[in-house]
Amino acid sequence: MPGTRTRATSSARARRTPATSSRTTPTSPTRSRRRSRTSWASASGPRSPRPSRARTRPAARTRRARRPRPPPRPPRRPRPPRPRADPVTGRTEWPDDSPDSSRAEKALSSQDPAERARAICLRLLTGTARTRKQLADALRKREIPDEIAEEVLSRFEDVGLIDDAAFAGAWVDSRHHGRGLARRALARELRTKGVDPTVIQEAVERLDSDQEEVRARELVDRKLRATRGLDRDKRLRRLAGMLARKGYPEGMALRVVRQALEEEGEDTEGLEEPF
Repeated sequence: MPGTRTRATSSARARRTPATSSRTTPTSPTRSRRRSRTSWASASGPRSPRPSRARTRPAARTRRARRPRPPPRPPRRPRPPRPRADPVTGRTEWPDDSPDSSRAEKALSSQDPAERARAICLRLLTGTARTRKQLADALRKREIPDEIAEEVLSRFEDVGLIDDAAFAGAWVDSRHHGRGLARRALARELRTKGVDPTVIQEAVERLDSDQEEVRARELVDRKLRATRGLDRDKRLRRLAGMLARKGYPEGMALRVVRQALEEEGEDTEGLEEPF
C-alpha cells in the first residue's frame, strides 16, 4: 500500500542517517574569542596596521661645567659702639671712643692745645650736659696740659656752657621720677660725677620727706603683686630691701611696707626690722 511504503522509506532513511545527539561538542573559549574577533573585524572592514613602538635610546647627558667658587668673604668689621641715652636731657650721645671721635682726634692732633681743648669740650657738650670734672678728666685723658685745660674750662663756665648746679638739679628730677631714687642715692651719684658737696646739698633739698614717701609707696605697690604667695617675713625683707637699695631711710621703708601688707590683710604684729 502506498501509505505503508512511505513509512518504510522514511524509516530506511532514518536508519541510514545517524541520529544527532542533544549534546554539543565542547569548544574552547580561546577559539570562540578568536572567532568573535574575526567576525567583528570582517564586519567592520579592513583593520589599520598597528604602529610599531620603536625604542629610542635616551640622549647622553651633558655634564655641566662647575661654577667657580666665590671668593672668601672679608672679615666682618667690628660694630661701632651704640649711642647712649642721657638720663638728664634724654638725648643720645656717642661714646668717647667711637670712630667719629677718633677721626676728630686725628684731625685735631696737629692744632694748638687750646684749640684742641675747646673742640673736645664742644663735641662732648653737644650730646648731653656734663660737669666740670667730667670734662677735665676727658682733657687729661687726651694729654691736654692742666693749665690750658683749666683756662678753657673756666671760659666755658663763664659763658654758661658748664653749669654744675643746673646739671645737679636736672639729674635729681630725672632720676627721682624715672628710677625712684631717694635723696641719699642721688647724692651718691652726684658725688661720683664730681659735683661740689654744696651744690649737691642744694639739689637734693628740692625733695622732701613727703615726696619720698609717696614715691616709695608707688614702688612698693608695683612690686607687691610679685611677692604674693611668699612668707610674710620674706615679703617684708624683699620689699624693704628694694627701698633701701634706692636710698630710702630704713624707718620710712619699713613703715611703707607694713602699711601695704596690712591693706592686703597680712598680720604685721611682731615683725622684726629686716635691716
